[in-house]
Amino acid sequence: MRGRPAWILGAALLLALGCAGYGPGPSPSTVGTGAGAGGGSNVPASTDQQVMVTYPPAPPSIWARTTAELAQNYGLRTIWSWTMSSLGEQCVVFEVPRGRTVHEIVRRLSSDPRVGSAQPVETFQVQGGTDPYAHLQHSSQALRLDQAHRWATGKGVKVAVVDTGVDIHHPDLRGRIIMAQSFVDRGEKTFTTDIHGTAVAGLIAASANNDIGIVGVAPGAEIYALKACWQQPPGSRDAVCNSYTLAKAVDFAITKDVQVLNFSLAGPPDPLLGRLIGRALSKGIVVVAADGGKPSLEFPASYRGVIGILGSDDLRGGETVPAGGKPFSTLAAPSVDVLTTAPHARYDFFSGSSIAAAQVSGIAALLLEKSPKLTPAELAAVIRKTARPLAPSPIAQVDACAAVASVAGGGRCG
Repeated sequence: MRGRPAWILGAALLLALGCAGYGPGPSPSTVGTGAGAGGGSNVPASTDQQVMVTYPPAPPSIWARTTAELAQNYGLRTIWSWTMSSLGEQCVVFEVPRGRTVHEIVRRLSSDPRVGSAQPVETFQVQGGTDPYAHLQHSSQALRLDQAHRWATGKGVKVAVVDTGVDIHHPDLRGRIIMAQSFVDRGEKTFTTDIHGTAVAGLIAASANNDIGIVGVAPGAEIYALKACWQQPPGSRDAVCNSYTLAKAVDFAITKDVQVLNFSLAGPPDPLLGRLIGRALSKGIVVVAADGGKPSLEFPASYRGVIGILGSDDLRGGETVPAGGKPFSTLAAPSVDVLTTAPHARYDFFSGSSIAAAQVSGIAALLLEKSPKLTPAELAAVIRKTARPLAPSPIAQVDACAAVASVAGGGRCG
């Protein structure tokens, strides 16, 4: 572990949400070759002149003909096409020639009866035995995890981390990564050295009582490490991704029947991702997302049914008042200098609402272990009702112990 906290994760990790990419799509495998923008240089293709369209369910031959016709009719170049299994629709990315505006093409495509939906690229930002370092986990103390773990550890709950890659060989993550899949072109080359995804996975599910490092919020959870983003520049905590890679990862997660989806990113509304998130919620998947705290960084946290999480600074304390049963719409979790896993068997301090969201995904896993039939709406209601208001602000900080105790059949927190 490094000797001093790092303050870097609070800085934005740019996630350019486009559908850029070249080459064939990936087939499911463990840390296999995926597809998406970026290439081996880790420099994403420009998405400012790209549009993404979807077609309603139809035979593949119809989709292929429609793609060729649209390219000819509108003077576009086909970049990529892909079938979304969870929606039964086809997604196609076109490049708009320079000199023509993307919004004009989107407007025209949206009115074309052959097209189900059309959208421009959007930009998102990531908001960032015994366990020897457990005493340094102030966030665990704020969430009262030691008490929550009396009733649940998230055992067997499937949590999808849609992020960068994860160090699957980290000693505190051994046995916790059930599946690792890259949706980024040549993303497997750096999969196990990626920083942000490793930090998020550790916060959610680092093993407990293994005489190593830290303990995760849900140390019994099963992590699906789905790489949809890549570090930019290489070796930094910054990362980029696009809507094609994100959509593929979410679609994949839905088909694998995960129970929790963690999004440590925020940006403006994205229609296709919104539809996929809606499908996930309708299938009973709990969705947790970092809230960027301003209108341009609210999605997907602002999507109806998603548990949006702000970051709080529990290091500075701040008087709290007892929860009175009132459901709070604005939730927060510790997000300043939170200790978690880093590549190469290391540990480091991270900050940002992405860190806060990861911890709430862990709490969701705890609740689902105790009460597997909770719907996303019911689970969110439990977390809101048991959160502790941070006086004098209207924000309430989540309380893992109180939440789990409320579904544990008479359990109480000290």
